[in-house]
Amino acid sequence: MTPQGPFGEHWPAPVKALHWLVAVLIAIQVVLGFAATAWHLSPAKLDLFVWHKSLGMLILALVAVRVIVRASQRAPALPAATPRWERHAARASHALLYALIVALPLSGWVMNSAANVPVRLFWLVLLPAIAPPSKALEAIAARAHLALLVVLLALVALHVAAALRHHRVLHDDVLRRMLPRVAAREVGP
Repeated sequence: MTPQGPFGEHWPAPVKALHWLVAVLIAIQVVLGFAATAWHLSPAKLDLFVWHKSLGMLILALVAVRVIVRASQRAPALPAATPRWERHAARASHALLYALIVALPLSGWVMNSAANVPVRLFWLVLLPAIAPPSKALEAIAARAHLALLVVLLALVALHVAAALRHHRVLHDDVLRRMLPRVAAREVGP
């Protein structure tokens, strides 16, 4: 018999909603970031950057909620047959995902502060600078922002591959328990 977490087989709906909302927002962020960088200097470019920064801070806030939920309640247990190394790898990869999702908007905020560019959320809220103006710091933060993104994308690919492995190869419920109930039924064993 597989031990179960406090939620039984599945995560509760609000946790699933947070997971998928953050995943979708990250996908949008990647597109916005590359579009804003490549766009010619214009009001549209500035709008793309406002959206990128705003969604980045929204993701940061949502991940803070997610971390609080994860810290306060245990996850549903992995299948009993899961090897110890895989359990450690799952915990480590999730911790690294959270760290990267926090570090990316913070590095962007530092980059903008160092460039003396204001961070305005949804054109309404002006965030204070968190770093002094500095071309050197701006360049370091920009490189860090891109490097963090590359690592995040690689880790997300690994996360998706692991979920698909659980579903297609191991035939367990690890993927289904994070899917919405209707999707979980459609995916089946």
